[in-house]
Amino acid sequence: MTHDHTGPRLPIPRGPVSAAVKGHLLDAGPLPRPEEVAAAGAYGDDLQLALYLCYELHYRGFAGVGPDHEWEPELLRTRAALEHRFLTALRTDTPVHDTVEDAVGELLVEPVDGSGVTHFLRDEGELWHLREYAAQRSLYHLKEADPHAWVLPRLTGRAKAAMAAVEFDEFGGGRADRVHARLFADLMTDLGLDIAYGRYLDAASAEMLATVNLMSLFGLHRSLRGALVGHFAAVEITSSPGSRRLAEAMRRTGAGPAAEHFYDEHVEADAVHEQVVRHEVIDGLLADQPHLASDVVFGIGATGYTEDRLAARLLGDWREGRSSLRRPASSEISFIS
Repeated sequence: MTHDHTGPRLPIPRGPVSAAVKGHLLDAGPLPRPEEVAAAGAYGDDLQLALYLCYELHYRGFAGVGPDHEWEPELLRTRAALEHRFLTALRTDTPVHDTVEDAVGELLVEPVDGSGVTHFLRDEGELWHLREYAAQRSLYHLKEADPHAWVLPRLTGRAKAAMAAVEFDEFGGGRADRVHARLFADLMTDLGLDIAYGRYLDAASAEMLATVNLMSLFGLHRSLRGALVGHFAAVEITSSPGSRRLAEAMRRTGAGPAAEHFYDEHVEADAVHEQVVRHEVIDGLLADQPHLASDVVFGIGATGYTEDRLAARLLGDWREGRSSLRRPASSEISFIS
């Protein structure tokens, strides 16, 4: 098997399941046994890292890992077992609304006295909080829009055209210097972070891995296309006010012009995207396939649930004066001076 020499290095395992998957990717051992997968916590470090390893083969892969692993039948069977654990837990634990209108309506309401992560960063955050936030979010933002692109061949008509239009903006409107992943890399540079793709995987919490894995789970399954549209709607509708708070946090702490620009860009762009997603992507999808309404609702709910778990982790650590990054991996993080 030919091995790739590009891509990020494989991370440190977090338990027997992720250790077995990593070993298998290096052609150095068997995949985890079914009973090991069944025993792993659905939202825990071990299962979420193992699932992330499987999914990343569909993005840029890992250094030293052969590209043929992407569609290896045995590995896909293991991935399916990991997905089943994760998806079953999400369907059990996610609060969902009765209708798409109710789910979207809640997203549109900004609480008067917000207490989330972006409120904390705007009002109290220090540079080290912003650096940790960016390091964790880099697992998504350095591939921003990629998971959502998988839904395009699964849509038709209004929904497809509108989704493609929003994605075109996310990918810079044809300009490499305006690709949102590039803008986030510039933000990381302002914050003194290493911009290498996958650099902070070892430092990221299980809660952060779950938010990224959710996108890949929805994106890689045609049967979950409605859930991916719901996820996309939740991200775009809530992005503009949150980005405004983060831009204020960057200005208050003197993070730098590129750090400010990334979130200023999202305030403007996502305010437009919100309207397109609501009235063209969702409405277009349900006009063609009304039976997907419950999946859209689930996608919105699951996005909120995983983001709430991440927020609880970040705020719980920060309010106690602790780093939100994993130990001991956090000691290996390079903040460029």
